[in-house]
Amino acid sequence: MSDYADLPEDWAIWSDEDDGRTVLAFRPDVFNADDFPAPCLPTLYLTHGKRTRRPGANPTDHVVDTDWHVTLYLEPDVYLRDEDNRFERRAEAVDYAVDLAGRFADGEIDYRDMYQVPREEYFEKLDELTGGE
Repeated sequence: MSDYADLPEDWAIWSDEDDGRTVLAFRPDVFNADDFPAPCLPTLYLTHGKRTRRPGANPTDHVVDTDWHVTLYLEPDVYLRDEDNRFERRAEAVDYAVDLAGRFADGEIDYRDMYQVPREEYFEKLDELTGGE
């Protein structure tokens, strides 16, 4: 497994699978099912193989070890459309995930642009935690 030592403290390793797939969660203490709908937990998925493959989904699918993706989700259908999120090596994908987590935590990611229908209360909390707008 690659190193997550530089992962910002606002992010937690939610799961780290034996095959290298990882889920990182942003402030699970805040974005919990009590205060916000569970799908609103910001997550970073580090996956390999099919781009739409999330950890735990379709375990019998063939996986390509040299095709790693990092995707930032705010909800299942709301994600950062980033053209630079594909890597040949897992270590490169981990480095990118840690960097993206830092940029998100520092308020450098414009999450409002990801939404067609905004969630104002959610945005207000993200703004407070990330220093955004």
